[in-house]
Amino acid sequence: MADNYSVLVQNNLDRLYRNLPEDLAAYLPGRREGDRFFFNAFGEKCTVAPGSIVLGSREHAPVYSLLISLYALNASPGRCIHPPFRAFREFPGSMPYAGAFASHTEQVMVPYVDRIKQAVPEIINTFDGEKAPGDVGGDVAFVVYPLPKIALCYLFYEADEDFAASATCLFSTNADEFMPLDGLADVGEYSSKKILSLITKQA
Repeated sequence: MADNYSVLVQNNLDRLYRNLPEDLAAYLPGRREGDRFFFNAFGEKCTVAPGSIVLGSREHAPVYSLLISLYALNASPGRCIHPPFRAFREFPGSMPYAGAFASHTEQVMVPYVDRIKQAVPEIINTFDGEKAPGDVGGDVAFVVYPLPKIALCYLFYEADEDFAASATCLFSTNADEFMPLDGLADVGEYSSKKILSLITKQA
C-alpha cells in the first residue's frame, strides 16, 4: 500500500498535469523535455514527471517530493525578491508553525556553527547560493536556494564569553507566493537537514 506522502505527491502531480501550464518550465524555472521538467532542488538535480519526482541519485525522505510537488503546483511568472529578507513569523498566518520552525530549522543548527563556518563554500556551491548581503549581520551568513524561487538567508553568531551561539533562517520576501505556509516551514526544516547532512557527511 502506498504511504500517505506518496498518495499526496501523486495527487499533486495529477492536479499539475491535468491543467499543465504551457509556460511551466519558465515559471519554475527549469528545462522541459516532453512531459518531464528538470531543475535543482535542495542541492540536487530534480526531475518532475507525471508519475514520479526524482531527487538526486539516492533515496530521500518522501517529504522532499511533497515539497517539490507543491512548488510545481504554485509555480507562477513572479520572480524571487530579496532583499529584504523576512523572518518566518512575519508571514501572515505563520503563528501555528512558528514554534516548530524555530526548533527544527534554526535551533537544530546551533551545535554545528563552527563546522558550518568551515563549510560555507561547499554549502554555497551545493545549493546554488551566494554570500549574504553585507547588512544582514552575523558572524557567518550565506544565501541558499532550496527551490529556484525560494531563497533562504542563514545567519549565525558564534559563542563567546557573554552569549551562546545562535542561528537564524530568513526567507526571500515573497517566498509565500511560491509555497503554502506549512510547506514553507518544511522548506526551512529540510534545507537545514540537507545542510547538516552535508557537513556531517551523513547519508
